[in-house]
Amino acid sequence: MPCNRGSHGHGGHAQHLAVRHLIKPTKRTRLARRRDRGTYERETINAILDEAFICHVGFQVDEQPYVVPTVHARIGERLYVHGSVASRMLRNMSAGISVCVTVTLLDGLVLARSGFHHSMNYRSVLVLGTATAVTNKPEKRSVLDAIVNRVMPGRAAQVRAPSAKELNATTVLGLPITEASAKIRRGPPLDAEEDYALPCWAGVLPLRLMAMPAEPDPRLPPGIPVPRAVATWSRGHGRVVKKA
Repeated sequence: MPCNRGSHGHGGHAQHLAVRHLIKPTKRTRLARRRDRGTYERETINAILDEAFICHVGFQVDEQPYVVPTVHARIGERLYVHGSVASRMLRNMSAGISVCVTVTLLDGLVLARSGFHHSMNYRSVLVLGTATAVTNKPEKRSVLDAIVNRVMPGRAAQVRAPSAKELNATTVLGLPITEASAKIRRGPPLDAEEDYALPCWAGVLPLRLMAMPAEPDPRLPPGIPVPRAVATWSRGHGRVVKKA
C-alpha cells in the first residue's frame, strides 16, 4: 500500500523535531514582559548553561530565602551541582524542595541617549524544579569529572581522581531541565524617537571574559610547563557533552 505523505510525512516529521527541541513554557517560565526577548529553544538554553561558569541557586528554608552561587555542569538534559554533605543548600535540595537556578552572561553595556533607556546586552536562563541525589558511585564520579572539565577542558584526566573518602563527603544533585526559559537582549539602544537628535554619544560597549597569563602555584616543582589548555583558554572552551 502506498504511503500517505500528508501531514504525517516530511512536514509532520519536521514539526515533531521542532516540538522536541522546544521546552514547553509553563505559567512559571513564560515571560510576562518583553516576550520578544524570550526563547524556549533547548539548544539556546543548553548553550547558555554551557558557557556560564557560575549559576545561582535560589531556595527557601523556614520562610527565609537564600541565593547561593556555585559551579555547575550540564550533561544531556540535566543540570548538576555539587558540594559538601554539610551544605545547607544541598541538604535541603536533597529533601525535594523547589529550587530556582539562574545563569547570566553579560555581553555589553548599552549606552542610550537618556538614563531611562540605558541597559545591558545579556543572555540568561532560568530553570525551575526539584533535584535528586546521584548515589550511584560510577555516575557520581562521571558527574564530578564533568564539573572539573567544565572548569578546564580535559583537566579530570590530568589530576588525581576523588578518593572514596572525598566521594562520600560530596553531595551531587541533578536537576532536570524540563521547566526552563531563556531571555536575551542584543543590539543597540532603544531610545525615544525624539531623543535620537540629541548630541550625545550612544551605542554599545561590548564586553568579554578573557584570561590573563597563568600564575603557577608557589609550591609547583620547577620544570612543569603550563598545560596547553590553560595557556590557550578562551571563553566557551569548557562546554560539556550535549548528549545524555
